[in-house]
Order: sequence, then structure tokens, then C-alpha cells
Amino acid sequence: MSLPTSRAARTGQYLALLAYLVFLAFPFLWLLSTAFKPARELGSLHPTWIPEHPTLDNFRQAFDEQPLLQAAANSLIAAVSAALIAVVIATPVAYVMARHRGRLATAATGWVVVSQAFPFVLVIIPLFLVLKNLQLINTLWGLILVYVVWSLPFALWMLAGYVRAVPAELEEAAAVDGAGRVRTLVSVVAPLLAPGIVATALFAFITAWNEFFFALVLLKTPEKQTLPVILTHFLGAEGVADLGPLAAAAFLATLPSLLLFAFIQRRITGGMTAGAVRG
Repeated sequence: MSLPTSRAARTGQYLALLAYLVFLAFPFLWLLSTAFKPARELGSLHPTWIPEHPTLDNFRQAFDEQPLLQAAANSLIAAVSAALIAVVIATPVAYVMARHRGRLATAATGWVVVSQAFPFVLVIIPLFLVLKNLQLINTLWGLILVYVVWSLPFALWMLAGYVRAVPAELEEAAAVDGAGRVRTLVSVVAPLLAPGIVATALFAFITAWNEFFFALVLLKTPEKQTLPVILTHFLGAEGVADLGPLAAAAFLATLPSLLLFAFIQRRITGGMTAGAVRG
């Protein structure tokens, strides 16, 4: 391949990546712009990207109309708890799936694949009846249980791939030194899985933080509801949105997951690079 052709291909790749970034950033930037616009600009026939008279009234109105802080606390408790429990359960199970090939591992892999094909509507009625019998309707623990079960298949699939990337020779060396299975998993395998565990926990957290359907069905009282459900309260009886406060509340609801991903992403990359250097 000639040098001009190589440069043209690289330029095309950068342009395609830039277009994709613009496509991803557009909804967030428009949401940010809408959150700071006064009511007069929101109803304008000629909308602008940058608010001409930026205001914080939409944020004040959003907090006055709905219990956003309580909803954020509920979402945080549910998302963090679901992520931690899913990772604690998935790590040893993924290790067994990756290291011991057999009927159990094959069945578990099949469950991972099949469970991802179930639509929410198909499982919500039996799920509601089960939680009702357990007296977990309208409780955060019931919602956390649902989030853990729903995120486990993908968590197992992710972590099993990371386990397979760990050289089996390290475990054999630990066994020669007298370490048992549990100690090998905790002291040898788990530290090498740190980037994968963080990535899996991040996936489970964001999934639970943004989830709407289960929270809508299982949580009834406003003081127990999560942020995605509370956001629907900015819609009027006829489906007309209170656009300014809705945009402000949605912007605040989006920030935690974005900041968490930006904070952890550097550590995931750093952990992978350190692992490659040690290898």
C-alpha cells in the first residue's frame, strides 16, 4: 500500500470516528442546552444551541416538584448493591465455567445465551408473583434481587473470558506451593482479574442505574422509586412534557454514570497495561 493511500485511509477512519462521536454527543449536548434555557427560549420556533439567557430556574423547579435527591439515593443503593452482589457471585462461578469443561459449564453457558433473549414483558408477571410471595414488592431489596439476577448472565460471560486469559501455569505453580482452590482464586486469579471485575461491576451498575421497567412495576410509593421512574412524573396528564425541568433532571441523572465511567475507565486501561507489562 502506498503512502498516500495509507494516509487517505487513516484520514477516512478519523473522519468516521469523529462523525460517530458527534452522533453520540448530540443528545447529551442538546439535553445540556435545554436544561439551561428559560421557558421563552424552549418555545421558540428557531431553537439555538447555546442559550441566549441561561438560567438555573429549571433545576430549582425540578427539585421543588419531585423528590430527586431521595430518588437518586434509591438508585445509588440499588445500583451499587446489585453490582457488588453480582460480581461476588459471578467471579467464582465464572472461574469454574472457564476452567472445568463439562455438562455443568455447557448448561451454564446455554443459560447465559438463552436468558439474554427473554423480553422484560415475558418475565414480569411471574417475577411479580414470586416477589409478592416473598413480600418484596415495593422494596429496594426486591428490586436489587431482580437486578442481580438480570445482570448475572452477562457478568458470567464477561468474567469467564477474563479467566480464560489468565495462564493456567500460574495456578499450577500455586498448587505446587500448597495453595488450595479458594486461596488460588483469591490470591492469584482475582488480582489478575481486577480490570475485568471492575468492567463487569461498571456494566452492572450502569444497567441498574438506568433501568426503568422493573422499577416502574415493582415500586409503588414515590419515596421508594428510582430516578428513571421519577423522571416520568414531569409528564403531564395528557403526555405533555415539562421540558425545562425534565431536561434538568435528566441531565443530573446522566452525570453519575458518565463520571463513574470516566473515572474507572482510566483504571481499567492502567490495570490492563500493568498486567501486560508483568506478563
